[in-house]
Amino acid sequence: MYNILICDDERDIVNALKIYLSSENYNIFEAYDGQQAVDIVSREEIHLVLLDIMMPKKDGYSAIADIRKESNIPVIMITAKSEDTDKILGLNIGADDYITKPFNPVEVIARVKSQLRRYAVLGGMQKTDEVFIIGGLKLDDKQKIITNDGDVISLTPIEYEILKLLMSNPGKVFSSEEIYKKVWKAPDYGAEGTVPVHIRHIREKVEIVPSDPRYLKVVWGRGYTIRDDKKQ
Repeated sequence: MYNILICDDERDIVNALKIYLSSENYNIFEAYDGQQAVDIVSREEIHLVLLDIMMPKKDGYSAIADIRKESNIPVIMITAKSEDTDKILGLNIGADDYITKPFNPVEVIARVKSQLRRYAVLGGMQKTDEVFIIGGLKLDDKQKIITNDGDVISLTPIEYEILKLLMSNPGKVFSSEEIYKKVWKAPDYGAEGTVPVHIRHIREKVEIVPSDPRYLKVVWGRGYTIRDDKKQ
């Protein structure tokens, strides 16, 4: 059974999300400020966090940053529909996805399941024998390890799946919408704002000079691709 932490300073929201997710037989933990969330993640085996942004004691941004120091578990932000800046900032500091208020129960459950499936794969519950190598970049999908010139690279589950998609199709250009549909396995609304943030994170982790990438390229007007420029 998966353990899900719901954190929001509004108890009605926590209770509503608890009802949705308990119906899917998830074990629910509750927190009402960012510090409580960080403390629970540090002492319990939590598999996914649903996290509000504006909270007392420690806001959601600070909580995400603290969680990311210790764990790559999926973090889904809870935001209002009008808070586009909040969504982008949350993605920038390590959130994997977001849901908006008022909630659509079907969407909440779908997004949670999608993130948990991805996390389960990276946690070793499913194995493949695929190894992808582009220049000094190596993705071993059996061991779920990525290295660059022998140095291990730590990626979040979303970042891993994006890089795997690109490395398994070297030279192929994927639009933001295509990446979102294949990785998030959901309709592509929000793709234009979400995918570029994750691409930038991957560059910062795998490229020596992120502003002049060797591997991960933008094809203007079309999307993203991966290739080894050192060969050219």
